[in-house]
Amino acid sequence: MEYHRTKDILYVMQLLGHKNIKNTLLYTQLVKFKEDDEFICKVARTPNEIKELIEAGFEYICDSDGLKFFRKRK
Repeated sequence: MEYHRTKDILYVMQLLGHKNIKNTLLYTQLVKFKEDDEFICKVARTPNEIKELIEAGFEYICDSDGLKFFRKRK
């Protein structure tokens, strides 16, 4: 369930105390989720863009190369 919420397999591996990621991958495949879990993804570059996405209900996911990534369920 935590992997479904965070989509961060390394975090879940650490949370469960697994030393091998193969064990974690096995557990994440045991849970079936709705296939209609689709997201709208947006990228923000400026503080104003970030503010607008948050106000529109997007959640922050991560950043890379100075870009902030957000998502919201469809």
